[in-house]
Amino acid sequence: MGIKTALPAAEVGLYSLVLSGALAYAGRGLLEASQDGAHRKAFRESVRPGWEYIGRKMDVADFEWVMWFTSFRNVIVFALSGHVLFAKLCTMVAPQLRSWMYAVYGALAVVGTMGPWYLLLLLGHCVGLYMVSLLGQPWLCLGLGLASLASFKLDPLISWQSGFVTGTFDLQEVLFHGGSGFTVLRCTSFALESCAHPDRRYSLADLLKYNFYLPFFFFGPIMTFDRFHAQVSQVEPVRREGELWRIRAQAGLSVVAIVAVDIFFHFFYILTIPSDLKFANRLPDSALAGLAYSNLVYDWVKAAVLFGVVNTVARLDHLDPPQPPKCITALYVFAETHFDRGINDWLCK
Repeated sequence: MGIKTALPAAEVGLYSLVLSGALAYAGRGLLEASQDGAHRKAFRESVRPGWEYIGRKMDVADFEWVMWFTSFRNVIVFALSGHVLFAKLCTMVAPQLRSWMYAVYGALAVVGTMGPWYLLLLLGHCVGLYMVSLLGQPWLCLGLGLASLASFKLDPLISWQSGFVTGTFDLQEVLFHGGSGFTVLRCTSFALESCAHPDRRYSLADLLKYNFYLPFFFFGPIMTFDRFHAQVSQVEPVRREGELWRIRAQAGLSVVAIVAVDIFFHFFYILTIPSDLKFANRLPDSALAGLAYSNLVYDWVKAAVLFGVVNTVARLDHLDPPQPPKCITALYVFAETHFDRGINDWLCK
């Protein structure tokens, strides 16, 4: 590992000044481009009425973001609020059973969202990797885990497995791939940990408690089995000093980020402009630079909001989840090891 040293304050200030000026210049060009294209025919599908009282339309090209905060908002709030409520009651009444409460509530939420057959499909993957872990061969566990992941990307296996989902809805494909992919990653983490420590004798119940923890189930982040098991097994968890304040601060930052994105999409149509290549080809270089940078930052904000909400709930459950992804502006190397810290922990294990 290299030695890390802080840059001089004057140098950091100079870099920040140059970056701020460049972003302001690029943002001005992008704002003008958004205003010019607001009434184009190609923009009609994804630029919808927004703040009518000031004549602003809104970029709604990202259907996932729109679904999270419109039709699925109440479902998400209801499910996570129920999780927090039951977790608190269980911690007060029977703290030794809280890990079971997490698993049962998560499994019921999966059944309510995706149907019982989808739950059976995931249980099949869990049991398969658990059985292989009993052999104590890490290469076999990793091989089966990779094969299971591949089965959700290759036909006809993907078509067959997607048929286990009950009904159809807007985010069905996203939830299917998210729940399935993260399930395999979690099961692989469990299997490798079992092989590394055969003396600990982890059970299938431990795997199910780990996999069906609802806040992490569909969208992550990945928390390795050893960390999750050690933290969730604490009978009388104790919060560190100032922990509740940090939880409230994180929740507040998530709300601020959501509002900021909503405001941003009323002025900058960064997701719609790339869909009209004829219009994009006429943009000046400054606007194109702002467009590219804005899309990268939006991907980070989207992940940070998702992880922020989930991590807030996890911290209320006395867990220490992986930290949110780093802002790409602050990275000198853009890689998964820096962006998604949960995946990085999983790969390192």
